[in-house]
Amino acid sequence: MPNSTEQTSQYPTIHKSVAPGTANMQDYDLLYNNFNWASFGESTLNLPRANGVNKASICLDDHPPAVMQRTALLWQATNGDKETYTFEELKRKTNQFANVLKDLGVQKGDRVFVYLERIPEIFITLFGALKVGAVVGPLFSAFGPEAIKDRLEDSGAVLVITSPDLKDRLDSVLPELPAIRHVILVDRQQEYGHPLKTHEVRYETAMQNASEAFEVPYTDPDDYSIIHYTSGTTGKPKGAVHRHAAVIAQAATAKYILDLQPEKDIYWCTADPGWVTGTSYGMFGPWALGATLLVYEGPFNAESWYQLIQDYKVTVWYTAPTAIRMLMKAGEDVAAQYNFSSLRHLCSVGEPLNPEAVVWGQKVFGHVFHDTWWQTETGAMHICNYPCMPVKPGSMGKPFPGVVAGILDDAFNPLPAGEEGHLAIRPDAPSIFRSYWGKEEMYNSKFKNSWYITGDRARMDADGYYWFIGRADDVINTAGHLVGPFEVESALIEHPAVAEAGVIGKPDAERLEIVKAFISLKKGFEPSPQLEQEIKNFVRTRLAAHAYPREIEFLSGLPKTRSGKIMRRLLKARELGLPEGDTSTLED
Repeated sequence: MPNSTEQTSQYPTIHKSVAPGTANMQDYDLLYNNFNWASFGESTLNLPRANGVNKASICLDDHPPAVMQRTALLWQATNGDKETYTFEELKRKTNQFANVLKDLGVQKGDRVFVYLERIPEIFITLFGALKVGAVVGPLFSAFGPEAIKDRLEDSGAVLVITSPDLKDRLDSVLPELPAIRHVILVDRQQEYGHPLKTHEVRYETAMQNASEAFEVPYTDPDDYSIIHYTSGTTGKPKGAVHRHAAVIAQAATAKYILDLQPEKDIYWCTADPGWVTGTSYGMFGPWALGATLLVYEGPFNAESWYQLIQDYKVTVWYTAPTAIRMLMKAGEDVAAQYNFSSLRHLCSVGEPLNPEAVVWGQKVFGHVFHDTWWQTETGAMHICNYPCMPVKPGSMGKPFPGVVAGILDDAFNPLPAGEEGHLAIRPDAPSIFRSYWGKEEMYNSKFKNSWYITGDRARMDADGYYWFIGRADDVINTAGHLVGPFEVESALIEHPAVAEAGVIGKPDAERLEIVKAFISLKKGFEPSPQLEQEIKNFVRTRLAAHAYPREIEFLSGLPKTRSGKIMRRLLKARELGLPEGDTSTLED
């Protein structure tokens, strides 16, 4: 099936992104042909080190003296309060917390989970746990009791760090989690007046009594570092486990894709630390390079976000398609009230970025958004658009140096350019996951013929650019034609009334499935039969006749995860009256 987004998009290739000669990657082909993971680790991260490869040491402890005095974290609370931490300060605080955990008997390999709001203690506790050799599990602060229980029970966690506002959810499932030995309570406001239970420890008190000196034990590159549970909409979540050596790939991609230049950049990754983007690129990659991060505690709001960019003079911005579409929905008049002259590079993550959003970035901010493709399982960006390379709006881009990608048929053999098939990756990058916790058979099933099978369908064009079609189980079969939801959604979003779109296949007696679209509208537009028909006709002018939505349902908003993914499976479950599965990751 031709990729209709690629062939009929109204947007031509964009040949200029950042200013020529200023990017870390000057020539994509040259770097791709000469790149080596081990060489990058040696030259940029000074590996191997005496204490092996420990993510926390690499990110916080071992920078040159001048970098250790650089601001590592700029934090702003929802109420406007601000805090600043240098690398040296974070080193000392994470050493203290490592000593707290050591005194509580936490040992190498123990699973320690962080269940906190987006506050500085997330970083202090997570990196302190890495220093003692624990396997860290970040938990999204909006998780309810069942989601918490699933992850803590599956991993056999022994300790959880949480806050007074989240404690009740954890307490409700603790009787079912006998492996939990301690709960550390972070009380920033010093307002928790209840007596502590025998298994509870007050963070502030423990830190006051802990030494700032800590010797990080030897860490093998293959030692487990972090476990991220995938946000599936059916069945139980599965824990993708990554090793300490993943930081090599996270740093390399932060350097060449995010184009971080630590001596001059203020970098803002809007992802929550409970998700893989919030650790790989909200912690590990940027701090391994010595970059300054901005972290905002509050929720999405167009005016607040724009104010942050203006006030902190953000230079590199990594956000999600959902957020970009919400900014588009807020309108250009809102954006026009702010100064974005500091911005030099924009990237997107979470789901495929529609072509209109790519170009809108150039119109409003003076720069296009560069889409990046990767997964929880890959641990780092794998197929991306780069500052030095022309951008084809709607394309995933090209494989990162050190990454070999391919399009495979159903027998897992490579297909030529132009053919749609299974998107696969050679599992060579240091960041590729090492296990699904406790599910080795499921893990092994993801590898065929020396390829990691991603579960996505895509195609590669004659120029080597990859184009996302959809999840293998999301692709719609209508009258024998395969239709990728993303291409229909991209065409829908080009209509001036459409803010967001989610597309599913609805069972149909005649056609097997029909394309059904769920749409939220921009301000100033109201649902009507006339608008519905206009949108259908609009899509028919851009896609093949079988690909237009035969049904459209208008919604005030689409269900999506906090990480920005539209939950097509939830749309389909609600449409067909099926069980909704795990909705704990659903955005508020």
